[in-house]
Amino acid sequence: MRPVDMNKDQLAEFKQAAEKCYEEYKALGLKLNMARGKPGSEQLALSKPMLDCLTAADAAEISDDIFNYGGLDGIPEAKKLFAPMLGVPEENVIVFGNSSLNIMYDTVSRCYTFGAGEGLKPWKDCGKVKWLCPVPGYDRHFAITELFGFEMINVPMTEQGPDMDVVEKLVSEDESIKGIWCVPMYANPTGITYSDETVRRMAALKPAAKDFRIFWDNAYCIHHLTDTPDKLLNLFEELKKNGNDDMAYQFASTSKVTFPGSGVAVLGASEANLKWVKKTMTIQTIGHDKVNMLRHVRFFDGKFENVLAHMQKQRAILEPRFNIVTEMLEKELGGTGLGSWVKPNGGYFVSFDALGGCAKRIVALCKEAGVTLTGAGATFPYGKDPQDRNIRIAPTFPSTDELKKAMEIFIASVKLASAEKLLG
Repeated sequence: MRPVDMNKDQLAEFKQAAEKCYEEYKALGLKLNMARGKPGSEQLALSKPMLDCLTAADAAEISDDIFNYGGLDGIPEAKKLFAPMLGVPEENVIVFGNSSLNIMYDTVSRCYTFGAGEGLKPWKDCGKVKWLCPVPGYDRHFAITELFGFEMINVPMTEQGPDMDVVEKLVSEDESIKGIWCVPMYANPTGITYSDETVRRMAALKPAAKDFRIFWDNAYCIHHLTDTPDKLLNLFEELKKNGNDDMAYQFASTSKVTFPGSGVAVLGASEANLKWVKKTMTIQTIGHDKVNMLRHVRFFDGKFENVLAHMQKQRAILEPRFNIVTEMLEKELGGTGLGSWVKPNGGYFVSFDALGGCAKRIVALCKEAGVTLTGAGATFPYGKDPQDRNIRIAPTFPSTDELKKAMEIFIASVKLASAEKLLG
């Protein structure tokens, strides 16, 4: 019988068994971390040969331009290599440092301080500024717009992506809405990829605000976990069809491809947007790390197909971890009514929805038993999950043995918290 269908006496018995199991795990005194989507040591090892791609002996063959000032928008070879990640021509790419989050922050800051384009009012002078946030979503996105004081508006995520009926209505009626966060492929944390219809509707938006911008964070565009990966319609091309070329900024990086702390990040945008970005960027910096760009180009031999081959090696490490999570959830919680989840075709997370009002308690129980998770509520603006349901599981960092133990504790915590809630 499902716990949600039990009577009070049956629930009390279920709770007693769950509590006993949980206390046994707690007594082990473990310290396991599934808080963030950090690559594990096996993944990092795949890229360590990159450190040998440039040596002192190579220096004579390398142009001094690589080592010197200049090259504001990155070396041409890196643009060519990574443009396919964004699905834009290489002339529509700027190559930055290691962090796409840094680019997103700078882009919001630029629009806030100077406006989203030539002749457009700075957002700081626009009174109340609002931002659309598909939920559950990426906590670091929400942290940026919260820092700048924007009013964040929740938009429900569907199996097709953000609820476009909601998005279209809001942006067409309210010129104070200046943007939307999007993780369009293997979304953080749900693993959903936007449908063709969603991308087309996004590209065809008719915002009341002329300076409305889509922040298209395609962080997981090559992070597949299956032989039949999801496919994402090309936003850049769809924008052109609608005459909305300037409405989006696209972001990607090698943070979870090579080294998170020493990768490269890229921005793709229209000619007008790139011109506007570079106008202030030239004051901000003389250029990013061209030596690291060249290191990446050499490691992949300048070919995007080699990047994809590298990601198959990543998949061989990650797919078993995701299988551990989803198989254990199905075995222990499938059909119980105590939670729901989706096995993603790619990305870095498994999104778990508990019974309403249980997420914070589950995370707290896990912490007491030695398993650190991302805080409950983090996947919503202001850290406030209205139903206290969503928990983001990050399977990448622990070893497989640690992951199995962490999931045992997670499942025990779900059962105990659910029993407490149902009895209450």
